[in-house]
Amino acid sequence: MTDTTVSLVPLRSTSGSGEGQSWLTSLADWTVSLMEIIGPVGAGVAIALENLFPPLPSEVVLPMAGLTASRGSFTLFEALLWTTIGSVVGAFMLYGLGRWLGAARLRAFASKMPLLHPEDVDRTVAWFERHGGKAVFFGRMIPIFRSLISIPAGVSKMPLWRFGLLTGAGSLIWNTIFVLSGFLLGENWHIVEEYASILQYVVIAVVAIGVAWFLYSRVRSLLASKREGDRDGSAPAPRDA
Repeated sequence: MTDTTVSLVPLRSTSGSGEGQSWLTSLADWTVSLMEIIGPVGAGVAIALENLFPPLPSEVVLPMAGLTASRGSFTLFEALLWTTIGSVVGAFMLYGLGRWLGAARLRAFASKMPLLHPEDVDRTVAWFERHGGKAVFFGRMIPIFRSLISIPAGVSKMPLWRFGLLTGAGSLIWNTIFVLSGFLLGENWHIVEEYASILQYVVIAVVAIGVAWFLYSRVRSLLASKREGDRDGSAPAPRDA
């Protein structure tokens, strides 16, 4: 087996300096070490953990599987197979969390939150029942959402076979892109992570704008209801759906 200490030196030398980069380098080193110790199963374990903890970037974990495969520790096919298995396993764990939470618990939670309504849960579940297939498939190729999309799938009780098939298909496409990048780029794997970070920042910005707009709209609605109630000399009007 290739000596782990020697094989990890190029990763440190190409990652640059800085606190964020040092964290990514440590993650890359750990991922490669895991794969070189227990083989392609390590790639599956790493990507399953990435699904459970979205802050762990698949844009780093997956190229490491390709890089390790390029060094001969295992084959490219094994890297793709086990990363996809890991993606599906991690997704099913979050799906189970969604099934356990259920719409009833989420409605109860929403009723206790100042800016949330139980009807928000109903609308989300209804939307997912109409578009859940596309959401799961394409969601597996969007940073952050690729993990979180499994929870509403569980809440809406999407059939297990359908969820597994869509998750596996979407994950295979995403995994193939990044595993092949690591396999072909070799020690220059960090190039793909730099470009993938742009997509992640775009997703975060879109989510932040969406949340800000939701809060603005909901607060404005509550204030309008309060003003209307004051003018009528009665209790505020019921909350918007």
